[in-house]
Amino acid sequence: MQVQGLDSFELAVLDKLLAGDHEVLATLRKQANGARLTKREHTGVGFYCWFEVGPDAALVQGRGDFEIDDVHAEVPGLAHGAGFVLFIRGGRLDNLEGLTYDEPWPDQIRELSLKYSEPERKAELAKLG
Repeated sequence: MQVQGLDSFELAVLDKLLAGDHEVLATLRKQANGARLTKREHTGVGFYCWFEVGPDAALVQGRGDFEIDDVHAEVPGLAHGAGFVLFIRGGRLDNLEGLTYDEPWPDQIRELSLKYSEPERKAELAKLG
């Protein structure tokens, strides 16, 4: 997946969040391939990345606003790891949030292990319809 402006860590998280055979995920992957980063904000305990999706990109139909939030990371130096939320607004990718659980976000992440909350993602995919 290619989103102009994202670093390799952010791309790995987005790729994990959008992995799977569900048609909603396929539409969002297509959007991501034509998207670009418009703003990145570090909060001290995480980050936000905002996206611009091309005007001709296919929208997720019949869903409106929703989130995908079943990816977590084990990161050296973070006792409780990190979580991620991908916000979809009006059927378009809007922003990606990374967050810790009451710890400062590390200055650098050199290694990580991304995992789903539930290995088969049944609950998350059920939310997508």
